Amino acid sequence: MAMLTVTDLQVYYGVIQAIKGISFSVNQGEVIALIGANGAGKTTTLHTITGLIQPKVGKIEFEGKDITKMPAHKIVSLGMAHVPEGRRIFQQLTVLDNLKLGAYTRKNKKNITDTLEMVYRRFPRLEERKKQIAGTLSGGEQQMLAMGRALMSEPKIIVMDEPSMGLSPLFVTEIFDIIREISEGGTTVLLVEQNAKKALSIADRAYVLETGKIVLSGNAQDLMNDDSVKKAYLGE
Repeated sequence: MAMLTVTDLQVYYGVIQAIKGISFSVNQGEVIALIGANGAGKTTTLHTITGLIQPKVGKIEFEGKDITKMPAHKIVSLGMAHVPEGRRIFQQLTVLDNLKLGAYTRKNKKNITDTLEMVYRRFPRLEERKKQIAGTLSGGEQQMLAMGRALMSEPKIIVMDEPSMGLSPLFVTEIFDIIREISEGGTTVLLVEQNAKKALSIADRAYVLETGKIVLSGNAQDLMNDDSVKKAYLGE
């Protein structure tokens, strides 16, 4: 059984249909990439899955449970974390306070220190800067903080929206190495990313969105070698 199943999802902004009946699945332990041009509906899809937008039609199931109408905070408590586009960290709080807020939905508070130590091992720079005000971090460090904060909730699946946006090439490589590590550590990853080449390089499978529809899907390596994908998204 798939960990996450999306069936015939249709989402509207007023009279404009943004998502036009898409269906896809994410299996436990996979890295799944959603790629497509700006305005294809990638972020809207993630916002609907994580409960920030309500669909007009369709069904979203997480570990067999219907979460279609569930509020976002309840979805987090089931084990789904969202790293939003633009990072959305708490700019005025310290790095440590941001990380602690990531654990607010956890029922068992005993092991939060252990999780914090795990996040610091994965992101040593966050430990170095734990007392620093988050808004003074570089863009790459803020992205690490957003990812670390999501990991504090002990997610079964982590949903990431444009993690490489606005980052230097060095930080982009580092962020994708960390995403691979998160996956190898047993956390499932659903990734939306403009940098299609990087996304496909770490994904198991991928779906290509165009104007609210899935137009291609398959093994990530196969899509990387697909002529239409190369031409439209890989600049080849």
